[in-house]
Amino acid sequence: MIKTLFAYPFRLFFLLVGLYGFAIVLAWVAFLFGGLGLPVGWSPLHWHSHEMLFGFTTAAIAGFILTAICNWTGAPPVQGKMLLLLVAAWVSGRIAMWLSSYLPLPLVAALDMLFLLALAALVLQILVRHGNRRNMPLGGMILLLAVANLLMHIGFNTGITACLQHGQALAMGLLTLIMLVIGGRIIPLFTSNWFRNHGVSATVIVRPVLDRAAIAATALLIPAEWIAYPWLTGVLALVAAVLNGWRLCGWKGWNSWREPLLWVLHVGYAWVVVALLLKGLSAFELVTPASWQHALGAGAMGTLILGVMTRVALGHTGRPLTLPAFGWLMYASITLAAVCRVGAALGCFDYQLGVMIAAAGWCFAFSLFVVIYWPIFSRPRIDGRPG
Repeated sequence: MIKTLFAYPFRLFFLLVGLYGFAIVLAWVAFLFGGLGLPVGWSPLHWHSHEMLFGFTTAAIAGFILTAICNWTGAPPVQGKMLLLLVAAWVSGRIAMWLSSYLPLPLVAALDMLFLLALAALVLQILVRHGNRRNMPLGGMILLLAVANLLMHIGFNTGITACLQHGQALAMGLLTLIMLVIGGRIIPLFTSNWFRNHGVSATVIVRPVLDRAAIAATALLIPAEWIAYPWLTGVLALVAAVLNGWRLCGWKGWNSWREPLLWVLHVGYAWVVVALLLKGLSAFELVTPASWQHALGAGAMGTLILGVMTRVALGHTGRPLTLPAFGWLMYASITLAAVCRVGAALGCFDYQLGVMIAAAGWCFAFSLFVVIYWPIFSRPRIDGRPG
């Protein structure tokens, strides 16, 4: 079993995503409403934000990219001792952040920074060695995520709030771009293949000019926030929402309603559009910033991460692309979590009730993922192939 878990990066990293996704939200709600004391040297709010961005999400990125890079380049998978060292770097960062009130803050920063730096170096080294220029930007984004992480640590260690805010904003901007780039590759491809294989007459429309415009408008939000003109951020966010919504409509995901492994990806991308729309509105003080932040986090990141993990785990273990029994409950729960969390931020209903339901839905979704997919992660491929 141990050898199997270390045979391919997605196995162990996706399992860690499920476990940590459950633990981090459970601990946060216990702190908010149950009086649990968190042994963290950071302000609890910034600690929660940091761990969702740099703990939970980066493990999912590592599991996906280190698996996909084998298809992109033909390189053998990262496994064995190298994978163990990378996982150890991620785990040491999480332990340091959870015990940051007991450790010197420079040590906490060093341990937490190690994972992203190692991941970026590994990804870029593989891409350079195989001459894969197309995916270099993804490696660069991981490196910039390490910069965002550094800014948050500098901000907390020095008390400069602006550094904390810039680090968080940079991370959210980069993670949005990563979702747009990866989603823009796999969602229309998977949808087109499914349409063809199931006799659906609809045709997926991919417009390269629109794709570039949608990504560019979203990327411009990063420097716009540093310039600190709210109206500029608001206009760009609304333009990005329209362009990405137009992009999503071309993929015609409503025709895939019979296939949960597919429509969940469309729903996840739709949450990116909602987040950009709410971000634009928040810049004009029409909604609270928390609404777009949770549409992006609980909605887009939570849904896309769960959707990608459930599909990749099946495909890369030689299993049919059929969601396991009761798997639809994961998707229903994560959607409920996102709707309730964003609704609470918008003031649509009682804040505490909304957050509690959202947390319950989130924790149920990721705990169910671990239960259902543990046998898949811990057992060899069913077709006898390596991996």
